[in-house]
Amino acid sequence: QVQLVESGGGLVQAGGSLRLSCAVSGRAFGDYAMGWFRQAPGKEREFVAAISWSGGTTGYADSVKGRFTISRDNAKNTVYLQMNSLKPEDTAVYVCASRRLRLSTWHSNPALYDYWGQGTQVTVSS
Repeated sequence: QVQLVESGGGLVQAGGSLRLSCAVSGRAFGDYAMGWFRQAPGKEREFVAAISWSGGTTGYADSVKGRFTISRDNAKNTVYLQMNSLKPEDTAVYVCASRRLRLSTWHSNPALYDYWGQGTQVTVSS
């Protein structure tokens, strides 16, 4: 059974940093692209960042470009999201996901991901 478990969320002041982790089990982690999405109360789920199966290519939403960095450690079956210069509008539940297709590149469409974690809350105070 495939499991994705996020950690690293919390409360931080504007301008601060957090590093999210997503540990994956039950699947050949290194074969699948991974993504981070977020959902704020009353809003739809939105794409944040994604990384190809090899880690060679990454993609970011315009709202986080230059502030967030996605990376992966295939030896540890873990994907990370380093978040710097956080803003109150970054407040949301952050969820990681694994792409459906093996050896694929990253994608921003959540419909192309088949396994999802439960999420971790990130709250940025002003």
